[in-house]
Amino acid sequence: MDRLMTMRVFQTVADEGGFAAAARALDMSPATVTRFVADLERDVGARLLQRSTRRVSLTEAGMAYLVRVRLILADVGEARAMAQEYTGGMSGVLRVCASPVLAVHILAPLVAQFRARHPSVQLDIHVSVGSDLPIADHDVTLLSAPSDYDANVIARPFATTVGVLCAAPAYLSRRPAPRTPQELAEHDCLLASHADMRASVVHLSHPAQGEHLTEVAVRPVCVVNHADTLMGVALGGAGIGVLSVDLVAEHLRAGRLVRVLAPWTCGHYTLYAALPSRKFMPARTRAFLDFLAERTRARICEALGVGAQG
Repeated sequence: MDRLMTMRVFQTVADEGGFAAAARALDMSPATVTRFVADLERDVGARLLQRSTRRVSLTEAGMAYLVRVRLILADVGEARAMAQEYTGGMSGVLRVCASPVLAVHILAPLVAQFRARHPSVQLDIHVSVGSDLPIADHDVTLLSAPSDYDANVIARPFATTVGVLCAAPAYLSRRPAPRTPQELAEHDCLLASHADMRASVVHLSHPAQGEHLTEVAVRPVCVVNHADTLMGVALGGAGIGVLSVDLVAEHLRAGRLVRVLAPWTCGHYTLYAALPSRKFMPARTRAFLDFLAERTRARICEALGVGAQG
């Protein structure tokens, strides 16, 4: 019995939710998939899948076994990729996971440039909604967190970003840009909503003042819990938005948004690349992490130096 193949078949059945779907994904017949799973269950001495006429589900033993199978197959894949690098150069599939915001604004603009450098690497991008990102299932998972972020994951910081105040030219043509933080109180403000913050207060910091924060009570005309929506509201000219500079970099460069109150900023955040393991990191993963850090940092530095007013 090919144990690795039976593990791969079992994992695919679990991921696809059924024998027929797994057969299509593996380009096998359903009977072959069924035989592989039956052989595996006989070998381990436990029922791993619960069959019914409508669906296939994991038994308790199957769920525990699947966790180990994923780790084993990931290690085998990484070891194979590492060995291949010595003879075949940089190639293979790089599995990247990111939230919708980071996928759109950080990852997507870099794909063409990375592929130009490494044309034999195929990117498999998974956009995941929610805070529980499937780090174990991907080579790299992108996430954003406050700079004091501390979690039980293997995460490498690749860039530090800040919140900036910006507005569309249409808004600034109606209302002169604020010259001091206190003048924000006279403007229509657009804020992101967070459970741990007061929606009517902005905390500003200035490079010359170190860690000292200036608190300003503002008049929010729109509070949004979605970064792209908040940016769209700012682009529409509704007011001055507090937005992460890595997300608005292209709009600042193109003049669709203008930074106000530079060099004041609103909070520091770190962009992390979470990894499933410290072992056997393939060269393609290292190359991607280096490229991601290089291009993202350059983009943020450039954005902080353009479109500034007052």
